[in-house]
Amino acid sequence: MSSASSGAEPQTPAGGQAPLDPPKAVSPATPAHDLAARYQRGDFLFTTAERALLAQGTIRTVTETDPRRLASAIPGVLAETGAPLAVGVLPFDTGPDTKVPGHLVVPRTVHRSEGAPSLPREVLPAPVRVRAVPSPAQHMAAVSAAVEALASRDLRKAVLARALDLEFAAPVSAESVVRNLAVGNPRHFTYAAELPGGRSLVGATPELLLRRTGRTVFSSPHAGSMPRSADPATDRANGEALRTSRKDQLEHAVVIDYLVEALRPFCRTLEVPAEPELVTTPAIWHLRTPITGELADPDVTALDLAAALHPTPAVCGTPTDGARELVQELEPFDRDYYAGAVGWVDASGDGEWAVAIRCAEIASTSMRLYAGGGIVPASDPQAELDETTAKFRTLLSAMGLEDLPV
Repeated sequence: MSSASSGAEPQTPAGGQAPLDPPKAVSPATPAHDLAARYQRGDFLFTTAERALLAQGTIRTVTETDPRRLASAIPGVLAETGAPLAVGVLPFDTGPDTKVPGHLVVPRTVHRSEGAPSLPREVLPAPVRVRAVPSPAQHMAAVSAAVEALASRDLRKAVLARALDLEFAAPVSAESVVRNLAVGNPRHFTYAAELPGGRSLVGATPELLLRRTGRTVFSSPHAGSMPRSADPATDRANGEALRTSRKDQLEHAVVIDYLVEALRPFCRTLEVPAEPELVTTPAIWHLRTPITGELADPDVTALDLAAALHPTPAVCGTPTDGARELVQELEPFDRDYYAGAVGWVDASGDGEWAVAIRCAEIASTSMRLYAGGGIVPASDPQAELDETTAKFRTLLSAMGLEDLPV
């Protein structure tokens, strides 16, 4: 089902015609820190440790609740407009009854650069009100209910999230949050994307859903987590505990099995390491397995693949339909674009799509932060609460609110 603004209609200025000047693509001549510094709310920004992409202005907006139809529409839109790429987000819920559309923008100007951003930290004001949704006790109760439901509904895993609502006395500077995220999380994929209704989705995710470069496909799924510690000995022990945790190894295997089976129809070869590796972010230890494949059909685009893979068990659970139903029963909020996918696809089909976690939706004077964790039969409610608390730190640290009780 398409939304009213889906597909063919260009976005035009009030009272005027659609601009006729062609879109512009700027070569990697601008330092990455300049692109992050130039980001303004309403732009699209996607940065990694190696490169950055900043997209500004709008030639056309394309929305569609079916991600596969959205993916099939974009090549024609890019050919028609002469634009180099499209950028945007897919929602968490891509099921047949979803009301939240995938939202892609064909930008007027695209800037690319190489290198990681390096900017001074910007200080943000403290919130005047903080509310956890649900409360910590309610989240632990939901985890217990999910553990019981796994067996009765024949589910292998479900992912439960909680939110943190922050209200401020003045408008929130999305620019400051994004720049702090980019500098403070250099190994993450830092992103900012405009959403329908004037909200902005900003975050710094460690997880790449997929990258397509020519016929090469790369995915970097993360599943299984443990909080970092400021004490080096405790931190090392946490990493080792994660590496040897049967619960986390099983949770990780569920994700890898799903991704391999989802990629197999598209790839003539797949390379999958036998064991996951330990990786770190400033706040979390993770288990990660890098997967590399070679496409059988060169016409399959990065967005085609994102539509086929999303949502993975890392953000939803498995089997997908049953896990999504359980999540929607137990979470007292709609995820919208949290745990969706954010990225870009170009006219040749190449692109990058990251998993939209460690993120917040920013309105005018408020923010909603999200954090989740995978629930399997061996999950402990207190440990799951601690995991989401640690994951909130990515956003809170970017605002100088590391000590905020959550």
